[in-house]
Amino acid sequence: MKKQFVLFIAAIFTFAMVSSAYAAKKAECPQPRKTKSAPASTAKQDKTAKANKANGKKIYHKTAKPMACKMCHGDKKDPGGLGAGVGKLGAAFKSPVAPRNFKCKATMKKISAGQMFWIIKNGSKGTGMVAHKKTLKDKEIWDVIKYIREDLK
Repeated sequence: MKKQFVLFIAAIFTFAMVSSAYAAKKAECPQPRKTKSAPASTAKQDKTAKANKANGKKIYHKTAKPMACKMCHGDKKDPGGLGAGVGKLGAAFKSPVAPRNFKCKATMKKISAGQMFWIIKNGSKGTGMVAHKKTLKDKEIWDVIKYIREDLK
């Protein structure tokens, strides 16, 4: 009985800590930018005109590995909504390493499509953003960027 009570208290405490951090987190706007700049040739690229937004949406919500983008960057049910940078896992990060808030116009207008490509492909050192160069093809990255830039603003 005593063991069950201790486990129950531990579970309640864990749930309270996670849910309070998750519920209290607000999407910061504008966000400070600490990510290394892409090489100039990459930063100037924009291949979103030929990208597939529907495939980008699928990758963002379901198929990106090791986890879907929405887990950190947010979904409809998360505080701030889809793309606000406060997904279930992203809410645990504090600025300046918090996931990018795609809804923040002040931040996003300073980030080129090529810079986004570079970050998704190579990750962002010192943040939770992992590299996807082994898990997503270049075309798939452009698909995700098109979805983010057109639907998550």
